[in-house]
Amino acid sequence: MSSIHQRIRPWLTKYLSLPSDVVLELPRITMIGQLHVYIENHQGLDIYTDTELRLKTNNGFIVITGSSFVIKMMVQEEMLLEGKISDVKFISD
Repeated sequence: MSSIHQRIRPWLTKYLSLPSDVVLELPRITMIGQLHVYIENHQGLDIYTDTELRLKTNNGFIVITGSSFVIKMMVQEEMLLEGKISDVKFISD
């Protein structure tokens, strides 16, 4: 069943003009300079310190490093992080 979903999702994105982040369950990251990062479509918090944030995704993890981190808003699949952001990485499973 999983392989069917993997073949159908790209087709839905291409031919029905559906947003790829929604159909493929990809995270969406919006950064404002080095001060704010807004993350959507994550699967939960894994690590949080004042210098590192790691979020689970369907394909692995998002790791954000920097300093003076403060979580300003966090709801089910969305988060707003403030601080000095130095790096954003994707780590695959």
